[in-house]
Amino acid sequence: MSQKRWIALVVAAALFLASITLQFFSSIATADFENLFNFEDPNQNFNEKVVETGSGNNKIAVLHLNGVIQDTAPSSLINTNSYHHKRFLDMLDQAGEDRQVDGIILRVNTPGGGVVESAEIHDKILEIQEQYEKPIYISMGNTAASGGYYIAAPADKIVAHHGTLTGSIGVIMESFNFAEFADEHGIDFNTIKSGEYKDIMSMSREMTDDERAILQTMIDDMYTEFVQVIVNGRDMTEERVRELGDGRIYTGAQAQEVDLVDELGSLDDTIEMMRTEHELTKAQVIEYEPGLNFNQWIGGSVQIMLGAESDLIGIKDLLRENNAPRAMYLYSH
Repeated sequence: MSQKRWIALVVAAALFLASITLQFFSSIATADFENLFNFEDPNQNFNEKVVETGSGNNKIAVLHLNGVIQDTAPSSLINTNSYHHKRFLDMLDQAGEDRQVDGIILRVNTPGGGVVESAEIHDKILEIQEQYEKPIYISMGNTAASGGYYIAAPADKIVAHHGTLTGSIGVIMESFNFAEFADEHGIDFNTIKSGEYKDIMSMSREMTDDERAILQTMIDDMYTEFVQVIVNGRDMTEERVRELGDGRIYTGAQAQEVDLVDELGSLDDTIEMMRTEHELTKAQVIEYEPGLNFNQWIGGSVQIMLGAESDLIGIKDLLRENNAPRAMYLYSH
């Protein structure tokens, strides 16, 4: 390599490092440390952000649920913005326990997710309603399907946008099968197992009729639970729920026609409904922001600097964490 090329390479590297350093210290200089970090109480997980001021001590808490509902906390330093199951449950706990919070609105934008995770949110909603007697409204975003509807069912009111995709009532379990590909390319799989069904849903061979029957029984049991949640939450007959719950999706307008949704409107409309219906016209509206620790803040800075590449790493983490088949309340297409 010529001397000129070496010089150009060194200059380029120096400029790159200078750029990263500048962005890093710029983010430090512009950070609102008082709101970004909760130094006063290290045990407090969330900060309150006032989105609408009020004249009284009453509060309406808006909690955002975005993304696939699954208990897979980000494993990468830069993957800091995905759905965090424990954090969302903690937010519900905090809204329930806060005596100044007189109403809770869940802004739901999810295609659903894990059976267990959806059930945990559903149970937490029931607990807050019964223990603290606080109204909980659902405001549906672009998508509130399958597990997203499961958690909405017990709410005191469900509000969807006209074009929201909801419904998809049911359970799904999927896996890949490479058996034919392996045969064509001479690939052998060696499996040592303790019982006949230990490798059920194996990707390396065709599923047997017995295995399919076992899994179908599991799916049917989970679907029955889903149906019962809607029967209890929406005061509908089991026959009607099973008629509506064949896996199809509905727009918000269609869901209202079949009583899966109460009203049509935006998040702002939902807030106004709660204000009017529960005498909270003077209440301030707050959202919870997670208090970041130093690693999360550094992760956010790195994410800004790497841009789109950080999204690819997040996708890789998601694929690695979900390499085993499991039952899901999930709208997939």
